[in-house]
Amino acid sequence: MTSSPKMLRNEVLRVELKTLIMEHRDLDDAIAALDSAGRADPLTARRLKKQKLALKDQIARIEDELTPDIIA
Repeated sequence: MTSSPKMLRNEVLRVELKTLIMEHRDLDDAIAALDSAGRADPLTARRLKKQKLALKDQIARIEDELTPDIIA
């Protein structure tokens, strides 16, 4: 019983998606910690937010690829 290359690709994408979601959540926690400390470096906060947005874009791209096209 062999798996198709499409199935293997989807499995890899699912693992990558989980990893990106965890990284996104970690960045969210880091940004919240910086904000709650009250002495956040604006440049650091901006960089973290930029990274978070990039992760969000990657997550959306992978979710779109995993979601089958449904013609309605």
